[in-house]
Amino acid sequence: MRRLAPVTLVTIGVLALLVWYVIYTRGVVRELRQEASRVGLMYARVYNGLSDPNPDGATAALLDLSRYIRESGVPMILTDERGNPTDTANLPFSSSLGSKEIRNYILDLDQQNVPMVEPGVGTVHFGNTALVRGLILIPVLQSILIGMVLLAGAYALRTRGRADREQIWAGMARESAHQLGTPLSSISGWIELLRETEPEATTVAALDHMEADLERLERVAHRFERIGRPPRQEAVDLGILVDRVADYFRARVPTLAQRVTVSSSHHGDLVVQGDPVLLEWALESLTKNAIDALAGRDGKVEISAESLPEGRVRVRVSDDGPGVPREIRNQIFDPGFSTKEKGWGIGLSLARRIVRDSHGGELLLVPSERGATFDMVLG
Repeated sequence: MRRLAPVTLVTIGVLALLVWYVIYTRGVVRELRQEASRVGLMYARVYNGLSDPNPDGATAALLDLSRYIRESGVPMILTDERGNPTDTANLPFSSSLGSKEIRNYILDLDQQNVPMVEPGVGTVHFGNTALVRGLILIPVLQSILIGMVLLAGAYALRTRGRADREQIWAGMARESAHQLGTPLSSISGWIELLRETEPEATTVAALDHMEADLERLERVAHRFERIGRPPRQEAVDLGILVDRVADYFRARVPTLAQRVTVSSSHHGDLVVQGDPVLLEWALESLTKNAIDALAGRDGKVEISAESLPEGRVRVRVSDDGPGVPREIRNQIFDPGFSTKEKGWGIGLSLARRIVRDSHGGELLLVPSERGATFDMVLG
């Protein structure tokens, strides 16, 4: 939905502009027809006045012509040879001929059109009618329309390419999960066979760990099967999820040369609607990222969950490691970006996709005095 929003907005904008353009051009055609009819009528009156043997006929024709000019709406100012205003027509304000406002408006008219000099009459300074001003805007609007169409096309092509890549990635992930199924089933069978041979205590302990790791591999394979599919909507208790993830990593972090402590805490109503498998995956990615940041040093990772006043739930993963340098904070969620030599740059990108795209939440790197702190905000 987030990806379709820009295309939808551009499409609505283009359609609205097209509708306005059709309506406006029809209005322009109507006004041009009225203008043509007035010109034809004025020509007939002037011709009739000039051909009238009555001496007052020419004067009447000139008066009709003057009235027509005023009705046309063209703003005009007539000045003498010294630049003093002698007459005006269709000005948007009322002022005396010698006022400063009139002289300033002459400059505005000259910017719109080059003044015409008529010997024996003076200089005619004239502007544009509302119709002409509208016609001047049409090329600009057409350029905007073309630009919007090109931007929409470019965005659609980019989105199409990204969708194709994600489709390939999702297909590869599901195929990998399918391929893992056979060796996992085989290993499970071997473990059952070994238990039937009455193994020693050491072997029993090893088999217990092997079964735990096998279960873990099966869960990972199941996660890969979920890539590219619609997320489930189930009631998920984030408090239980936080404790489960913390327990899993607590049993696997260094405790000898470099001691890493993983703790969890939660309080409040932490039940949200979402996909438990994907949410656990996102939280594990954040936790593993925090543990990796402590490589080679003592430290602690804290996973907490709490309800927010607006009815949402925040899950926070923080560590006391070196933190995220300011210059790369805008890149850490980009697919493929990693500061680790052998990192794939998938963890944070995947977590953000799960939280934002699949659950409509937010995954943020929040300011902290020490280390790095990530917030998953879900509703």
